[in-house]
Amino acid sequence: MPSDATPDPYADPLRFGQRVQVLRERRGMTQAQLADLVGISPHTLRKIENGQQKAPGLSMVMRIAEALRVRDLADLTGLPETHVDLFVGPGHPRLAEVKAAIDTFTLASDVEPPPVAHLEARLHAAWKARHESKNHREAIGQLLPDLIRDAQALVRHADTAADRRAAQALLAQTYSLSQFFIAYQPDAALLWRVAERGMVAAQDSGDPHTIGVAAWLLAQAHRDSGARHFDAADAINLEAVRFLEPLLPDADDDLLAIAGALQFELGYTAARRRDTGVAWGHWDKANNMAARLPADYYHPITSFSQAIMGAHAVTVAVELHQGGESVRQAARADEHVIKSRPRRARHRIEEARGFQLDGQPDTALATLDKAFEAAPETIRYNGYARAIILEEVESTQSQRRQRASELAVKVGLLAA
Repeated sequence: MPSDATPDPYADPLRFGQRVQVLRERRGMTQAQLADLVGISPHTLRKIENGQQKAPGLSMVMRIAEALRVRDLADLTGLPETHVDLFVGPGHPRLAEVKAAIDTFTLASDVEPPPVAHLEARLHAAWKARHESKNHREAIGQLLPDLIRDAQALVRHADTAADRRAAQALLAQTYSLSQFFIAYQPDAALLWRVAERGMVAAQDSGDPHTIGVAAWLLAQAHRDSGARHFDAADAINLEAVRFLEPLLPDADDDLLAIAGALQFELGYTAARRRDTGVAWGHWDKANNMAARLPADYYHPITSFSQAIMGAHAVTVAVELHQGGESVRQAARADEHVIKSRPRRARHRIEEARGFQLDGQPDTALATLDKAFEAAPETIRYNGYARAIILEEVESTQSQRRQRASELAVKVGLLAA
């Protein structure tokens, strides 16, 4: 390695400040950007990175880990005993079986595929189970292996171009469901295979709604990979928006909803960049699309609806690190009930992030309790929730520390 090469925090025993600097630079962030995200001055961050100031306390370490999206806390601290996966949940017991179904390609043509209507009904039931089950990964993890194999068989046996397009649409939808199962589990390569295969199958289907859903999920995969992938996320989102735009005047509810969901995703990524005006501008466009939908409508995959826009506003405010605004938006969002259990739990986690930013850790923990009640498997796999809980487990206030410890046991971060 050249003498002037950037050191590798995963290979060399670096001090804490050096690790912060290396991980920050790998995320493509300036000192000013990271300092702003964690609430300290650039001068203070510079002293931490240069070793002129001792490593900060756990609460600041957790904020730095969240801002840099450090997946393993030990990568930031350099201490093996702090090995904690923050943004990757534990591997689900059914992950290996789902992975095997995705990775296996059967070339023989003697396997009889199911009727199209039968596979459609099973997929509909799987999405329903995903939204209604508290442990939604378990629910869909049972169904996915057979769904994947049957959808692939349906494509192989398609006799006409029309049949093949219909089969590819069902295969794309199966991969979309798979991505919800795989997200935040310890197999990033599998997530990418599913996201990309879903996009290819959607394009082969030629169905605008299917293409919109696949683009929505592929853009999320890019965005969640870090700041260096934000441009790729935006490119996919914008291409999908342009593709759907001519169809919107006569669009049905599902097509209008996926277009609205794509608009919000552009705002989400802008908020991650801390681009306030662009973020809220896209939220406004998505909100206008939601207003065109029936009041009781929910998109069957994304949950996009009039009711979800309040939750989306909380997310934008949180990503912009506007603590007070996120709390205000949370109060408005609670006027609506989100039908999907995992989406409701995700909203509670975003609310908890807002309360934590606003200096209300007790309310944040209470809100995470609500998230656990809605969907335990959502909070168990969510890095933001895990980071808040771990931070408060070290609180100097005994009651808060006890409450955080009890929640950590329920979530699986601490042994009972």
